[in-house]
Amino acid sequence: MAIKRIFQKYILPSLKRGWGVGALLVAACASIGSPDGGPYDETPPRVVQCSPANKATNVDQRKISILFNEYIKMENASEKVVVSPPQIEMPNIRAAGKRVKIDLYDSLQANTTYTVDFSDAIVDNNEGNPLGKYTYSFSTGSEIDTMEVSGTVLNAENLEPVKGILVGLHPADSTYHDSLFQTAPLVRVARTNGSGQFTIKGVKPGQYRAFALQDMDGNYFFNQKSEVVAFDTVVHTTSQRPDIRPDTVWIDTTTIQKIRMVPYIHYYPDDIVLRTFLEAGQDKHRLKEERKTPESFTLYFTAPQDSLPRIEGFGFNADSVLIPEPSEHNDTITYWITDTLVSYPDTLAFALTYLDTDTLGVDQWRTDTLEMVAKETHAKQEKDRLKKSEDWVKDREKALKKGRTVDPNEVNPYEVTYMTMQAAPAGSIDPNQNVTLTFSEPIAQVDTSRIQFLMKVDTLYVPAPYLLEPIEGQIRKWRLFAEWEPQGQYRLVADSITFLGSLGHYANSIRQEFRVRSLDEYGAIFVNLTKVTSSDSVDYIVQLLNKSDKPVAELVANEEGRADFYYLKPADYYMRLIVDRNRNGKWDTGEYKSGTPPEEVYYFPQPIPLKAKFEIEQDWDYQGIPLAKQKPKAITKQKADKEKTVKDKNRKREEEKRKGK
Repeated sequence: MAIKRIFQKYILPSLKRGWGVGALLVAACASIGSPDGGPYDETPPRVVQCSPANKATNVDQRKISILFNEYIKMENASEKVVVSPPQIEMPNIRAAGKRVKIDLYDSLQANTTYTVDFSDAIVDNNEGNPLGKYTYSFSTGSEIDTMEVSGTVLNAENLEPVKGILVGLHPADSTYHDSLFQTAPLVRVARTNGSGQFTIKGVKPGQYRAFALQDMDGNYFFNQKSEVVAFDTVVHTTSQRPDIRPDTVWIDTTTIQKIRMVPYIHYYPDDIVLRTFLEAGQDKHRLKEERKTPESFTLYFTAPQDSLPRIEGFGFNADSVLIPEPSEHNDTITYWITDTLVSYPDTLAFALTYLDTDTLGVDQWRTDTLEMVAKETHAKQEKDRLKKSEDWVKDREKALKKGRTVDPNEVNPYEVTYMTMQAAPAGSIDPNQNVTLTFSEPIAQVDTSRIQFLMKVDTLYVPAPYLLEPIEGQIRKWRLFAEWEPQGQYRLVADSITFLGSLGHYANSIRQEFRVRSLDEYGAIFVNLTKVTSSDSVDYIVQLLNKSDKPVAELVANEEGRADFYYLKPADYYMRLIVDRNRNGKWDTGEYKSGTPPEEVYYFPQPIPLKAKFEIEQDWDYQGIPLAKQKPKAITKQKADKEKTVKDKNRKREEEKRKGK
């Protein structure tokens, strides 16, 4: 048994490296360490037999076997292996020794080409040498279809490549109708790789429409609002022609031996671009509710709500007691409880009436009864406050015993509960920036007579003009406007009874200083969209982005297509353009049923490096290069799949030997 285990563990995996069996047995018996023998196997596995034969015709069997010249395995088969036409009942595809076995459970369609695209999933069992992109095919008719259609799938909003999404075709013949994608499975399918690229193989010559689908229920057609989708209004005609492409022959991983031109068949179309989106009007459901403190609670919904829900309080009048703070789309709503008689009891009970989507996809009013208990009760809050107050007194007493000086007029900050207030930005600000005041609860009253806004002139601070206004739609935020002078110094002072909250608390006092940066710290970028005319009935939103693909500045281009950005800090900037067709100031998604595509988005293909005191004039032909090549790699989050290659262990071992390792 010992000899058998040694043979299985050490000898059998090494036979491919040219080792003698006798030498291996001696070495294995002498030492269990890895012997330094012949070269590693760097030869990819090779198909030696298929049943039925690859590209066979008139096939009527649903069991397929592919034999290789060595033991193999499949990596990420569930992600990479695709059967086309799509199979409603999932086929069983598995590696077994030197074979790949395939069991198809759906009935075979007549006169149809079947393809099993393995991509690069197949590798040899020991060294992981990749077979390369491999596709097996057969036909149930007398001819086999060999056309191919390829392209790229991008996220419509940010042009990110979409990995692993289903891409498919429907014939655009006389039987085609606009609802076919919502009622019938795609006829040919593929999946995208890490670069968002796809190739659909085994296509019959003809005309097609292309689609992409995040298939949530495995039926291969678009029937759920929650499915990400893409459609193309262009009718694509398949074709082919002879072509040549360069093929690099390497001596090793760093040295090129030669570049040869290899003939091949070029299939068209090869440049389809599909832009994915999630439709508006997702199913509405109550997701969860949360009450962290007694003074407020939050409702969460799965999708934007057309209107605020209705609340009927049990024992209280919701309209007079609750202040709603909705998110932009009403899918998250925080309610502030202004009456302590309502917030003090441990349990808050009410009836909630809200829009809910039924099983037929229709929004209906639904009423639920909720009982909410605060995670942190008033009793615990009071206990924590008293503890902090006592600790504050003890700390002062300890300081006095040690002879330290304490302010006798200092008020115990824990004797009174304040709401918090923060001013941002703090410290240095831009000349075109304004200050935002954010409070921990809604504001009920502001006494502007207790506010001082001062500007430093020479060595003194003197009153300066300002304007303080609430921010629309944000009940806990106010904005301070001023005429900021470059290099100017300002001070904002407000005492502790200036701002009164809706829960009866005053804000803490504030004394904050601001310094306006010098103009010498900035640059400017002037963008000129070269193909925009005043006759266009759309808005062009130009965004400057940081290296995280987040907007840092945004302007609507004027009628001549110009957008001038001032007061920009030195940095590498990226640019995005939104074609705002409905002129609502934002990007809008699409809708399949009405044939409305998502609004177009374009990227400037390279960063714009800006230095202080520099002004850059940048022309932009936003349609000058293909959409799939626009977004700079530096800000593309979805990276390309790492290409599988032979690990080149022999060269590495020889290098280590030369180094004396």
